[in-house]
Amino acid sequence: MMLTHGFWIILPICIALLAVTVTRAPAGLLLLLCLCIMALLWKIKIKNRSLLSLLTQCVAMKSVGWLGNRQRNRLEKDTQEIHRVQEETLLKRLRKHSDTVYGKLYEFSSIKDTETFKHRHPVTNYDHYEKFVDRVAKGEQKVLISENPLILAMTSGTSGSSRMLLSTKDTNTDFFLQGVTVCLDAMRRAFPATECLQKTLKLFYSPLIRQSEAGIPIGPNSSTPASSRYMLYLYTTPALVYQVLNERDALYLHLLFGLKDRNLGMLESNFCSTIFYAFRALEEHWRDLVMDVEVGMISSALNLKADVRCGLEKLMKPDPERAAELTAQFEEGFERIALRLWPQLHLVLAVDSGSNQIYGEMLRQHYCKDVPFYSPFYAATEGLIGVNLWPLQESRQYLLCPRSMFCEFIPEEDLESEQPKTLLMEQLKEGHSYELLVTNASGLFRYPIGDIVKVVGFHNQCPKVEFQYRRGQMLNVRGEKVSELLFLGALKRAVMQWPGARLIDYSCVESGILGNASGIAQPHYLVFVELKGLRNLSEEQRYKLDQSLQEDSSIYKSYRIKGSIGPMRVQLVRNGSFEELKDHMVAFSSVSSSTFKMQRVIRRKEFADFLLQRAL
Repeated sequence: MMLTHGFWIILPICIALLAVTVTRAPAGLLLLLCLCIMALLWKIKIKNRSLLSLLTQCVAMKSVGWLGNRQRNRLEKDTQEIHRVQEETLLKRLRKHSDTVYGKLYEFSSIKDTETFKHRHPVTNYDHYEKFVDRVAKGEQKVLISENPLILAMTSGTSGSSRMLLSTKDTNTDFFLQGVTVCLDAMRRAFPATECLQKTLKLFYSPLIRQSEAGIPIGPNSSTPASSRYMLYLYTTPALVYQVLNERDALYLHLLFGLKDRNLGMLESNFCSTIFYAFRALEEHWRDLVMDVEVGMISSALNLKADVRCGLEKLMKPDPERAAELTAQFEEGFERIALRLWPQLHLVLAVDSGSNQIYGEMLRQHYCKDVPFYSPFYAATEGLIGVNLWPLQESRQYLLCPRSMFCEFIPEEDLESEQPKTLLMEQLKEGHSYELLVTNASGLFRYPIGDIVKVVGFHNQCPKVEFQYRRGQMLNVRGEKVSELLFLGALKRAVMQWPGARLIDYSCVESGILGNASGIAQPHYLVFVELKGLRNLSEEQRYKLDQSLQEDSSIYKSYRIKGSIGPMRVQLVRNGSFEELKDHMVAFSSVSSSTFKMQRVIRRKEFADFLLQRAL
């Protein structure tokens, strides 16, 4: 008889209630009994899982669930008094850092309200902090923040060069309590099946961590799943894989141990781009992966340390039955492959807004067709910005987190002002767009993060926002200011007019970057496009993109009619070019692959030349 997942949850609860009635035992003991019974029942249902693994996962999920519900209730109360909560958050940050060099410079100890802070402290930029961060990196204490940083966090560099910021215990605690637990609560409510004791395939690549001269770690502000042995019970990937620093070898191992588990419940990564490129790799290497599953070994092509290989192969057992299942599904093709490989897959958990929108759409249309997606956070190296409390909504809307950072907003029309007037959360208007400024827990004060967001509504008094674009990722050769969002819409419409084409990836270059290689006298855009299903475009087809952008942007159209901007050039690149570009960018920067975001407007000639060399 088939039993629904609800049965496996309800039965142990009923048994525990019966035990309460009969024995009058302490509630804590009965809760543990309930969890043990639940884990035992799942042990009967799921092969190849130890009872300890299931019990640990069960306890972890229930604990985080309790925390999430508590934090969600607190957030609800906070959204009803947004000015008070934001001011409390600001004054808490100022008090904590008042005894630092920076705090004394701006007399933080005498600031008692929001208006005084705005009057006394200027709107800043990264140059304002660079000398202070350098002093911290050299080991000087109480410069920007009152405690020692956990890490010198490198930004993703989407809008230019990567920057070094401070990350503290408070930053991480806020992210977990106000972000992770709240989003898991929202996920549980929207997708009840995710409460099943199934494992998750989490794609994460361990970054190379270097150290400052004072011994402070320098790297991305993202923690590895291997940092907690209890968290590892949630994932298919063994701890040893996180010692593999070569991304291609690590990805192979992520996929191998994920494929072994036919009961997989979730796919997870920071960004949808990582999941998309994992499926591209799966399409290329599935035969080798299936062979490893069948014989219970790990491919000799992987460059692994002897102890890592030995430890991983101890976890492998020959499984010809699963190998045959996998082969049958791969031979049918890759449309909807995720659900065919893992019939009980409930969710893809990854950010699919902003520069990751294109990858989310491709996954939904092809590899992960019919699987729900949840984009949980709006966050940056600077800290947690917002949470998505509406997983079932198609548009990605994030509720700003009023206790994470103190936020100010510059209206879009005032972006070019040197010291623009800023607005607070309760002063925003629905339908308007703003640049976001933050005062965070890690030594940034009135700092523009470069994101433009649109207010799409309010939850009580708290704004709900949609990410629009990055200021540094605008096309602007004559003052036309074409955003990533605007350009992507035009590109998608053009691709629909190219028969048989499917968009894989793209980036743009302003002609001034190319110098003499630009080929046209007037300033213009060169657009690199990777397509599947089409290897050549006629001039008429290429012009469809220019035409689509003119339809969407009256300013761009006026410059094109006057001849101030030349015709757009469209250059197709060979299959895999953008994945190679990502590897190239990561190799020559301090950015981790797990936090990488593709630059939609390339500002460095060497990256443009890299794609030109891969032109079809």
